[in-house]
Amino acid sequence: MSTSKDPDHFFQTTDSLAESERKSLKSENKNGNPVRLRSKILAVTADPSCPRDTIFVATSGGNVIRVMVDTDEEKVLYKGPTTPVTCIAISPDGQMIFAGCWDKTIWSWSLVDRKQLLRYRGHTDFVKCIITARLGLTDVIVSGGADASIIVWDVETGKRIHVLKGHTRGVLNLAIDPLTYDIDDNIKDASKDFTIFSAGSDREIRRWRIGMEKAEQLDAEQPILAHETSVYALRFDADGDLWTASADGTTKCLSRSHAFQPDVTIKHGDYVRAVTIDEIGGHVVTAGRSEDIKVWDRGSGDLIHVFDGHFDEVSGLVMFGQRCVSVGIDCTVRTWSLKTKDMQDARRKQEVDQQRRMAGEDVVDDQHKETLAEGGLTEEEERDLAELMQDD
Repeated sequence: MSTSKDPDHFFQTTDSLAESERKSLKSENKNGNPVRLRSKILAVTADPSCPRDTIFVATSGGNVIRVMVDTDEEKVLYKGPTTPVTCIAISPDGQMIFAGCWDKTIWSWSLVDRKQLLRYRGHTDFVKCIITARLGLTDVIVSGGADASIIVWDVETGKRIHVLKGHTRGVLNLAIDPLTYDIDDNIKDASKDFTIFSAGSDREIRRWRIGMEKAEQLDAEQPILAHETSVYALRFDADGDLWTASADGTTKCLSRSHAFQPDVTIKHGDYVRAVTIDEIGGHVVTAGRSEDIKVWDRGSGDLIHVFDGHFDEVSGLVMFGQRCVSVGIDCTVRTWSLKTKDMQDARRKQEVDQQRRMAGEDVVDDQHKETLAEGGLTEEEERDLAELMQDD
């Protein structure tokens, strides 16, 4: 136990104080050109109307925030929830934004005027993931919850179309199989269906065929078991192969041509929260509890570069061309170029900084923007959030 006389340090172990000091020092770095928010960032999605530099983030303060990653001056808030927002999605027509929340509901707003619209009620525990799609002329939300259920909703009416059961623990992520879904075809033919993949705390990946009249699980007795524990993220690449991120410390490529069995295994280390694909450069990017952003060769799985900047867990990744945007519970949004020359320059800078550290020099930036305490959580809520982030 620490012997510090600072009241804020009472009942903290020496290890926890050392960790707090480490994070405090690291928080001053400006790697990745950080945009600093006032709440922990739990999820991110790209703004389809600005495909080069704008994102929406979900925060522990209960807000959804639109952020331009190249500046911290223009932010747009969507307010309403009083508990952390865990996931976000944009409607197929780009006119609405949806947010899953700790309060077991899905909130919605008009994207343009930020007016609150319907709330979707039906889950009996935290909503952990949402995606949107179109079936005929009907826009739908598909949500997964800590209650182990998947619900398909009619966006306009708020009614539940289907409730799907199969997972034995929380549903952590959902992804539409791109080879089964074309929004233009679905508008023309109301009988069209599509397939989604779901990942859970039970380590299972399951497949579901979704239609307006019927929804069913595919190969219910044979879920995909590629990981040893929780699967946090699912991401399809341009070839239709499925990339996963898991609490077992690995990211895997599940090959479509091999019945979605692992083709490439990347050992990131520690919990892997997020994975994304650089289709231009042939890279896979992973991130999670280790705080690092790791860039890998997509074909061989070899590590190419490690970006260092976040000072707490990284919760999400999105790609803009060859720019990777990362968000974390350190309240920052950071941007990394995956172009070969830029990664070489970053590597040289890291080597110089390391040499300076070994020589006892200070390599921390002189100026540092303090992260404000807006949206702060109580001690009990902090424990709940930690449990949510570590759920497996």
